[in-house]
Amino acid sequence: MAILMQHLPRVTTRVCWHKTSIPLIRPTVAFTNRRMASTQNNTSPWYSAYPAPRNTQPGGLAREELLKMMKADGSVAGRDFILIDLRRNDHEGGTIRGSINLPAQSLYPTIPTLYNAFRAAGFRKVIWYCSSSRGRGTRAAGWFSDYAADQGDREMESLILLEGIKGWATAGGEFVDWMDEYEAGAWASK
Repeated sequence: MAILMQHLPRVTTRVCWHKTSIPLIRPTVAFTNRRMASTQNNTSPWYSAYPAPRNTQPGGLAREELLKMMKADGSVAGRDFILIDLRRNDHEGGTIRGSINLPAQSLYPTIPTLYNAFRAAGFRKVIWYCSSSRGRGTRAAGWFSDYAADQGDREMESLILLEGIKGWATAGGEFVDWMDEYEAGAWASK
């Protein structure tokens, strides 16, 4: 039972106020994992507990292209793509509308489950981002791409949002209009 419990999700919710003054309940899923927790008490980085991705150069998507995809679908992540915000401790200043928050530190053990859920939902693109998409974003996209390739899947793409949330938020204009919980002050010094 204890082994099963360490891999079960803990779901909490946050109430977010959309511009229309309609409260949105956003689930936040946190997976516990002893392997991850054990690396937090020493000097090794969290990702050292997992294998390096074989795909170290996943495809990238420019923010302008993502915004175009979102507009074509009308409001949030589309029928064939999903946005994953990998931030945990630095999850501040807002998030791209429609993203789900899956902290990178607990991602690796959940990749098979995520893959099956995303495939069943018909997603053809999984778009990962963190602050800059040069560390966590690239690693997550690589791991997911590796898993999809191991399944023989040549249709699902695992992409990073180039320049991450920093690039999106600091671009201003309509990019910030497509953010939930946007806080200008969080981006002023970035």
